[in-house]
Amino acid sequence: MRADRLVSLVLLLRQRGRLTAETLARELEVSTRTVLRDIEALSAAGVPVYAERGRRGGFALLPGFRTELTGLNHDEALALLTAGSGRGEPAFGLGPALASALRKVADALPESHRATANDAARRLLVEPETDLLSRRLVTEDVPGRTMSEIRRAVLAGHRLRIHYAAADRTPQWRTVDPIGLVTVRERGYLLATRSGADRTYRLSRVLAAEELPEPAQRPSQVDLDRAWRERCARFLSTDHIAVRVRLLPERREELLGSAVAVRAAERDTDGWLRLEVTFEDLRHAEWALWQLGTDAEALAPPELRASLRDRAAAMSTHYTDLF
Repeated sequence: MRADRLVSLVLLLRQRGRLTAETLARELEVSTRTVLRDIEALSAAGVPVYAERGRRGGFALLPGFRTELTGLNHDEALALLTAGSGRGEPAFGLGPALASALRKVADALPESHRATANDAARRLLVEPETDLLSRRLVTEDVPGRTMSEIRRAVLAGHRLRIHYAAADRTPQWRTVDPIGLVTVRERGYLLATRSGADRTYRLSRVLAAEELPEPAQRPSQVDLDRAWRERCARFLSTDHIAVRVRLLPERREELLGSAVAVRAAERDTDGWLRLEVTFEDLRHAEWALWQLGTDAEALAPPELRASLRDRAAAMSTHYTDLF
C-alpha cells in the first residue's frame, strides 16, 4: 500500500539521513520514478523533505523533524511474529513487510538506544547469499502476487485455487483447502487438503494462485509442527524408489532439489560423494540424474542404470552423422 511505503520513506530518511533516489528505490523495492512521486506527495502533505543537488546530493528531512509513524500494519506484525518464531525470515513473501516493521521498531527506540542497537545489528550476519566456497546459495523464489494470494487464503481460512507443476508433469489447476505454510531449509511448502485427503505442495512449483471466497474445510485449530512430522513420516514410508548415486560435490544441492529425501551420504576417497536418495518413481529418478550429465553416476538399482544407458545410446545415435 502507498501509505505504508510513504511511512517507510520518512523513517528511512529520519534514521539514515540524506539518501539518493536510487538508494530509496532499492530499499523500498520500487522504481526511482515512484520514489520521486512519493517525495512530491510528502512535500504536498507538509512533510519537510528537501533535495540537495550535486555529487553527494539526495533527499533529506529538515533537522529535528519528528512525528509518530511507528504503528505496525497487519503484514508487518505478522513478519515480526514469524521471524521471531524460528520459522525464518523473510519467509512467505514477508521480506518487505519485515524490513518496514524493523524500521518502525528502530524508530520507536530512545535515541540513546538506537545507535547501540544499529551498531550491534551491523555485527551480526544471518544467512548470507554465498557460503565460504563463494558458491551462491540456491533459493526458491515465489512471485509476490502468487505468494500474497496463498498467504491471504491461509490466514483468512478461504479455499485456494493453484496452478501447480509437479515434478516432470504437466501443470494443472487444483482447488485445495489450505491448512498452513511451512519453510524448511529455505524451501516453502503449503499444507492443505484436497477432497478430504492430505496434500503437501512445494511453493516454488505454484505457478499462479487465486484466493476463493468460500471458506476452507479445515479444523479451527492446527498444530503445524505435529502435522509436518506426520506428513514427513507418511511421505517417506510410501513406495518410492531408492537410488544409490556417485556425485560431484558441487552438484549436490541440484540433486537434492529434485529428490524426495536423502537417506545416507558419505565421501569417496576420490572426493566424489556417495548418496542414497529416494525419488517418486523410476521416471522421476531418470529425469533428475539425466540433468546432471557425467557429474553423476547411478550405482543402483540396475533398471535405472539400464534406462540411463539406453537413453545415452539413443542420444549418441541421433548425433552420429554429425561427426
